[in-house]
Amino acid sequence: MRRQNSLLGDLASLLVCGVLAGIVVALLAFPGFGISGLAVKSGTGVFTNESDQLKIPPPPQNSYLYANDGKTLITTFYSDNRTPTTIDHVPTVMQRAIVAAEDTRFYRHHGVDPRGVMRALLANRSAGQVSEGASTLTMQYVRNVRIYSAKTPQELHAATEQSMARKIQEMRYALALERKLSKKQIMQGYLNIVYFGHQAYGIVAASKVYFDTTPDKLTLPQAALLAGVVKSPDAFDPESGPAGRKAALVRRSYVLDSMAKLHYISKAEAKRAKAAPIGLRPSSTPNGCTEVPSKHRDWGFFCDWFVQWWDQQKQFGATSAARENTLRTGGYKIVTSMDPKVQASARKASLAVYSKTNTKALPIAAIEPHTGRVVAMSVNRDYSLKKNPAGMKNRPNTVDQLIAGGGDVNGYQTGSTFKMFTMLAALESGLPLDTGFHAPSPLRTNYIAGNGYYSPVNDNPKWMDGYRTMWDGYGRSVNTYFVWLEQKIGAEKAVNMAKRLGIKFRAHSDAVYASKGRSNGWGAFTLGVAQTTPLDLANAYATVAAEGIYCKELPVKSIVDARGHASDAAKPQCHRAVSKDVARAATDAARCPVGQQGFYHKCNGGTAPRSGRCSAPGRSAARPVARRPTRRSRSSGSPRRSPRPPPPARPTIRGTRSAPASPARWTSPSRRRCSPTCPASRSAASTSPRTTSRTADPGAARRGQRRASRRPDDVGAGV
Repeated sequence: MRRQNSLLGDLASLLVCGVLAGIVVALLAFPGFGISGLAVKSGTGVFTNESDQLKIPPPPQNSYLYANDGKTLITTFYSDNRTPTTIDHVPTVMQRAIVAAEDTRFYRHHGVDPRGVMRALLANRSAGQVSEGASTLTMQYVRNVRIYSAKTPQELHAATEQSMARKIQEMRYALALERKLSKKQIMQGYLNIVYFGHQAYGIVAASKVYFDTTPDKLTLPQAALLAGVVKSPDAFDPESGPAGRKAALVRRSYVLDSMAKLHYISKAEAKRAKAAPIGLRPSSTPNGCTEVPSKHRDWGFFCDWFVQWWDQQKQFGATSAARENTLRTGGYKIVTSMDPKVQASARKASLAVYSKTNTKALPIAAIEPHTGRVVAMSVNRDYSLKKNPAGMKNRPNTVDQLIAGGGDVNGYQTGSTFKMFTMLAALESGLPLDTGFHAPSPLRTNYIAGNGYYSPVNDNPKWMDGYRTMWDGYGRSVNTYFVWLEQKIGAEKAVNMAKRLGIKFRAHSDAVYASKGRSNGWGAFTLGVAQTTPLDLANAYATVAAEGIYCKELPVKSIVDARGHASDAAKPQCHRAVSKDVARAATDAARCPVGQQGFYHKCNGGTAPRSGRCSAPGRSAARPVARRPTRRSRSSGSPRRSPRPPPPARPTIRGTRSAPASPARWTSPSRRRCSPTCPASRSAASTSPRTTSRTADPGAARRGQRRASRRPDDVGAGV
């Protein structure tokens, strides 16, 4: 019986549409037009020549960017603020409110309502203009689908033009759609794409924008208000001022009365809902990196780098524009590698050295060895488009990528952290850690510099000059020892080692010096005169910590699209950059500058305070544990732990002489002595390039004018 009624209903609808295709719809859409044979021909042509199967691709959806816990929201990306839901999560009161507002016969017609068509025809002819439409809720859904799925200007025009052809095509699609989908499915599709104003598409976004709630918690007055807005989001905008609010309340009353007439609610319920206050709680959905939580403006730098990374992933689109569109419309759930606790620690460490308004910037990056996942990116700035105080260029607010580089930011001179690359190259060339040299100050080299020879000096000759090996040469950061070592193996090998560990030479002058045929004459390379970014440097040191395994920097743990498919882009991309033995040997020497002791007890002085001991071979060192230095009892000499809990782990920081910062103490629970086979910690942090009073504001970095100190005691201790 139901099937028979459905067929009869379709037949009646088709009869109306077929007979009045060139008359009714023409009068409906263009009441001032005459009836012409051309109009009739146009309408019937649509019925006979086009397919009646509407293709319904997934609608554009918001993509969500989370911290590494998968719950803490960093920001959202969207073109249209839309988050689809299922009809089971939309309360009946909302569904009924939409029916009462937009299509009272929704559950009685089959996509096209003949009564509605005739009623609109008479009303429009009487008014001499379009005063009433005949679009059913199903037809509105069809029109919205055609608009968002349009791929060309021509398709968009066909979906929006005021023509008889468009109206009849919508009818035809609606009739076919009702045969294919249930009313429940059509209602779900409609509520997921209809526009509610304020960039809110769909009931999820509308509930958030107007009432800061979710659809399942909507009350009767709220549902009636939202349903009323759909007819004209601008005219019935309750947030547009007194006039808009009054219009919205009048429209809400109309919807409530309609619901009462349809027996969805009682007259008493309608009366109480009309008397209810409008109760707006305006809210917004963040969009992009400048709209990260206000309490965590530093998160924007990580977000900005994530966007840079996404733009390089060709699986998300053939062009940069296509990849951006995929991010803003694909409905991805992206769990990043950013750890809010480590991020907060890095932020605190940076601000402990320089304030946000200081002309100097202290950027920090922290990377997980063996995966390349970045766990923190911070700097003493806010990632914001807010206007800065007069005379404070790019501080405290900036959107320059000061940590990962990009645009005009090439990086910073990083000083003696580059000595690591010379040591690795020397070890790989077969030189042992105890390779000795009596380091003078100055040292006349064979490198040409101006009209003479390059002759570097040591920063503190009294403490640095003398017979040195790689252990104490690195521990005391002896310039002349490492320039001699670089000259012994060839500067080209040191430069190439840096490239293998991910160092990029962004500045043109550095790229020239690092090029083949030129790099062998770059005597000052080992002293860190090239510009690089904290992110590059962190990953280079993380490679050493990973026993020679280099992993490309990665900002994500997982990427899942709207259909639940995981992307391979979230998988680490790793390869061996240096041998395990070389990396372990370098790690042993790298303990010297941070006050630790190597396996052979060859460290005899470091540029940083004592920071504890690392774990013994075979011990689990899953994550670095920050502990306070142990103190020895004067009576027994045994170590005594501080009764207070350990501070949170954070990246190594170094300030200027006038404002030094204590380095993080990366150690493990074990107190046993380290051996060359001591496994590196799973997480490593790079020191940021330290800037001095010569450093200009962050904006100067974009112009390639930023310069950092070449102090030889500025030693990397990130492993």
